[in-house]
Amino acid sequence: MIKELIIQNWENILVLLAFAILLRTTVFLDKRTILRMYALILALFIFSMIVFLEFSLENLDEMPKLRLVLMAIRYSTTPFIIAFIIYTLGKYVHWGVFVPAIILVILDIISIFTGIVFSLNSEGELERGPLGYLPYIMVGVYSALLVYLLLKRSNKRPEEIFPVAFLCFAFASGLILPFVLGKDYQKIFCVTITIALFVYYVFLILQSAEKDPLTGLLNRQSFYAATSNDSKDKNALILIDMNGLKAINDKEGHVAGDKALETLAYCFIKATTSREAVYRVGGDEFIIVCRKASEDDVRKLIERIREKLAETKYHCAIGYSYSSSGNKDIDEMFKVADEMMYKDKMEYYSLPGNEKYRG
Repeated sequence: MIKELIIQNWENILVLLAFAILLRTTVFLDKRTILRMYALILALFIFSMIVFLEFSLENLDEMPKLRLVLMAIRYSTTPFIIAFIIYTLGKYVHWGVFVPAIILVILDIISIFTGIVFSLNSEGELERGPLGYLPYIMVGVYSALLVYLLLKRSNKRPEEIFPVAFLCFAFASGLILPFVLGKDYQKIFCVTITIALFVYYVFLILQSAEKDPLTGLLNRQSFYAATSNDSKDKNALILIDMNGLKAINDKEGHVAGDKALETLAYCFIKATTSREAVYRVGGDEFIIVCRKASEDDVRKLIERIREKLAETKYHCAIGYSYSSSGNKDIDEMFKVADEMMYKDKMEYYSLPGNEKYRG
């Protein structure tokens, strides 16, 4: 049995081991996320052992009660693992994301005695109960939620969408292949999820060089790289500078200041489309580069940004520069946008109650 276990799970073990080694050497993830990743690796390893044991007992046609317990664990673990992935990769995801998975665990335990989700017939074959497709439905819902959260926090560039699409494809296979390959799919489920996560993690490592670690926005180096060519499709520049960040840092601490910057970044991402790229180029300074935009598009974008900001307690000064032909030099556009932004900032600080801090 040991030989079969190694043969069936060797690919999964190798990838999980590589995953753990990379996590040990990573510098761009916070400690809490790394610990959750380790827990996820351990869960995938244990799950692969449970699946192997269940199918081994089926082949031996022994211990039907134990097989039912193992089936309950397998049906419960799949959505639980995806919920944990959401909890790990999704920023500020509440622990309540586990509630549907916990409900499924309870139903699967009940099914051991009632067959409401699954049961074994007299020949030891799986039979679905009235809720037999519920685990697959829950996996589909969780997978859709994961993809939505990752896309929502992305910068909407193809480089960021492709890895999410890969994750989506991997999880979708978990909904389709069981009906194509039958029960044998469970033998490759763990390695499928492991490889999908590993590829996404490698993508995160590659992206760390061009992203700001605090906000997840593109960084200054990415801005220089994006504007170094003479492409005429980049025809608008929006400069944004937060008002009152120094006051927040002085009065509430730098943790509150970081929270403010993260909130602003989220507002900008929500307001922009795939034709606009958002960069954090300084402490509280942001730039949005617009491609193939009309001046009306730029103004509407600024309006959306102000609407998003109005939902928070923070305020920003905004200026922009537009070139209909796309021939305007980027430095010239920056100068025009900066002058407009500074004027907006002075108007803000001229109002009673607004403390005058540059930054």
